[in-house]
Amino acid sequence: MGFQREHDTWIQEHMKRRAGERLDALRRGHGYGNQLFVELIWWPLVGHFDGLHPEYEVKDWRRRSYFVDFLWVVGGARIVFEIMDYGSHGTDRTKYRMDLNRGLFLQSQDCLIYYIALDELKENSTFILSSLRSILSPYLSIVQGRSVRTYTKMERDLLRAAIRHQRILRPTEVARELELHTMTVIKYCRILVEKGKLRAIAKGASGRVTSYEYVGSVLSPDLV
Repeated sequence: MGFQREHDTWIQEHMKRRAGERLDALRRGHGYGNQLFVELIWWPLVGHFDGLHPEYEVKDWRRRSYFVDFLWVVGGARIVFEIMDYGSHGTDRTKYRMDLNRGLFLQSQDCLIYYIALDELKENSTFILSSLRSILSPYLSIVQGRSVRTYTKMERDLLRAAIRHQRILRPTEVARELELHTMTVIKYCRILVEKGKLRAIAKGASGRVTSYEYVGSVLSPDLV
């Protein structure tokens, strides 16, 4: 399928999964600049929308929600793209300061973040495309060279959660984070142990398993 059809399908799928403020943010935020980015940069760069989340909700250091323009989940990495319009970011000093503080905080949480100037996107998109192709080449090689998936979405979600928590997955904690039942998480952790992606960690003399360790590469194609 071509860009426009893939783009429309991608946006509609995200809209179906959202409600309330998250849905409103997508409707408001995915405007001219963001659509220009996915058409002129993302589509030529990647060729699909797998793992790319528009207007993605994150928490800042005060635990307050806000929405980044795009979050790309690839392997165990989380990469943020923000499209910066001078009119909305440059003239309001308080908003400008807050945007930079949020970006700094996201980087402290193991996110990569790239700011894209809307004016540059409109006038010199080839520069942005070339730069991002070079910067993101390790991640692009994952998605372009991937084979048929051998892990379910649930399994990939758990593996990525383990990476976010310094490779250690605690079922109760991750169940709360992913809004799952703890026994469901434990069930899939045991499956991943059998597949060699997790290692069970026993505690004390009883030998009771309380957590699991991710033993693969953070850039494994299995995570995509």
